[in-house]
Amino acid sequence: MSQQASPRGTFLKIAEVIKARIDADPKMTELPTAADLMGEFGVSRGVALRVFDVLQEQGVAERVAGSRLRVTRRGEAVDRRPLAEQLIDVITADRLTVGAAFPSATKLCARFEVSRPTLAKALHKLEAAGLLSEGKQGKPRTVLSLPKQEESANL
Repeated sequence: MSQQASPRGTFLKIAEVIKARIDADPKMTELPTAADLMGEFGVSRGVALRVFDVLQEQGVAERVAGSRLRVTRRGEAVDRRPLAEQLIDVITADRLTVGAAFPSATKLCARFEVSRPTLAKALHKLEAAGLLSEGKQGKPRTVLSLPKQEESANL
């Protein structure tokens, strides 16, 4: 696109281009950054952000805390529960018992595809709920108590 003033609806045209790229590339998991869109299409940050809004409204992408917008595909099962609730499931799914070591932050970041600060907030909630011990450098967190159904609903 040229450096001239953008006509109305430019963000819709760009959204269609990005949507076509998503359809053409099944391995695409994240949207380009706003800076990428600004550079490629010669538009302002506001226009780039409107592109993201349109793609979210169309169900093509979703916001992920601590990450770029993630591509969503039809039929793809996505767990939309808060991360703290998903972490409670780790205790059950991994069959951890009281006193067992909880997976490391590195492994959890990779497993849930989140940033360390996002993970730290969720782990803090589990510590406050009495499910996990406090994390300290060089010492793994341990399971202090097993989750009950109502605990996951309260986090």
